[in-house]
Amino acid sequence: MKPIVYYTDPGHGWFAVKRAELTQLGIIGQVSHYSYQRGRTVYLEEDCDASLYFAAHNAAGTVPAYIEKHTDKRHPIRSYSTFKA
Repeated sequence: MKPIVYYTDPGHGWFAVKRAELTQLGIIGQVSHYSYQRGRTVYLEEDCDASLYFAAHNAAGTVPAYIEKHTDKRHPIRSYSTFKA
């Protein structure tokens, strides 16, 4: 499994995952409006929605790897569309 990217700025962070994976895990309907989306990628906010994602993987017996990419500026993710299932 290819590592997902954990984007962070000084105030928050988001895990970038594909909508299809959220559907496959059966959690797409549980993702909050605090996450963002752009194209087929969902940017899960680092608190509740990322916890939901990692819990679903844990239940499936998998552990997704991730790499962090940080910016000291306001991250463009904040300008993406609010997530809608």
